[in-house]
Amino acid sequence: MAEWATTPSPLAGEGRGGGSASAKGLGAAPPLTPPRKGEGNAPYFSPAEFDARLAATRRSMAARGLDICLVSTPESIFYLTGLDHWGYFTPHLLLVPAEDKMILVTRAMEQVTVASHVRNARFQGHSDSETAADLAGRILKGWGIRLRRVGIETQSAGLSYAAGVTLREALPGAEWMDITGLVDELRMVKSPAEQHFMREAARVSDAAAGAATGAIRAGGSEREVAAECQRAMILAGGTYPGFGPFIRSTARLGEEHTTWGDAHFQDGDAVFLELSGCVARYHAPLGRLVHVGRAPDDARAMARTTEEAFEAVLAALRPGALFREVYAAWQGVVDLAGLPHYRRHHCGYLVGIGVPPSWTGGNKVTGLRGDSDIEVRTSMTFHVLSWMMGTGRGDFFLSNTVLLTENGPEVLTRTPTGVTVR
Repeated sequence: MAEWATTPSPLAGEGRGGGSASAKGLGAAPPLTPPRKGEGNAPYFSPAEFDARLAATRRSMAARGLDICLVSTPESIFYLTGLDHWGYFTPHLLLVPAEDKMILVTRAMEQVTVASHVRNARFQGHSDSETAADLAGRILKGWGIRLRRVGIETQSAGLSYAAGVTLREALPGAEWMDITGLVDELRMVKSPAEQHFMREAARVSDAAAGAATGAIRAGGSEREVAAECQRAMILAGGTYPGFGPFIRSTARLGEEHTTWGDAHFQDGDAVFLELSGCVARYHAPLGRLVHVGRAPDDARAMARTTEEAFEAVLAALRPGALFREVYAAWQGVVDLAGLPHYRRHHCGYLVGIGVPPSWTGGNKVTGLRGDSDIEVRTSMTFHVLSWMMGTGRGDFFLSNTVLLTENGPEVLTRTPTGVTVR
């Protein structure tokens, strides 16, 4: 169980009580009842897995000469602690010292969830009359001069400018360093345990895609497709994904991040599907284009180009290759198909842990871009997108989740490709 600190100072004893909530006059916390075996979500990984992640984080900290890191990205907090809940809509701060136990700071009301999910951090809960930064600032002051160099994620969606100011004011004499990406980089390569959940998420994705495709018909609606998709997703063992399924038809094919509405399908329409199952917060997205009643004359040629470009990406995904080289392989097929004018911002991105509002991993999309010098490594997982929409010569779309194994790339999502007519 998570341990409950009774004072704002991390140097205090590790008693169990109401934490800072009691200090604010909210009364003593109620006794916590451990969940029965098999109930709840906690935790997905073994203590050894979490120990390895924390050790890797501390090695990166040591290389930067850091005494402590303040992690505020929900995906990285989940990675280090296993905390999986919808409570991330309010700020969380995970204090990762170079030696002592981690401290998780968020609202006091989350204490039962934290106790259920988190085994490797002490909890400090703040009242709703203050902020996570206020309480974390007092904790930092408790360490005082021990903290000479402090790392903070300046580009995290989980940390506002005001929170950053509050934290810095707590230790005005410390040197503050931007550690954006420190934990994200560790998350790029998936452990065997993570790969297991990626495979499970892919299985859920395939079930959802099959149900969504089966619900498409002339006269049917986007809402019906969304309902069947999400029903299948849940019954297949999935939980809520970072993005809901993207479902849109002909009039909105060019919109990249909108989803179902009130539209009804007509003969000749195209329906865009992009979705992901989610298991233990791990995602394995896939995408397809489905035609209603009949496919246009150019569909098979566009499907062939799209699939050849996808295969070129697989061939280029080799350890040591640069992301820009992978994109160049995709673009090369597009150019040879007579579409040199058509460009995309990427042909895929790293995927894995996702917390709403996205499945892309947190602070930024780490894409297979034409200007990226990131090196491909074994055990990375990618959402590879061969996106050929709005080319002027027809439309097609294919995407899958791919794991780079020691034996080469493995496509985890197995929904049939090619021209599909419903």
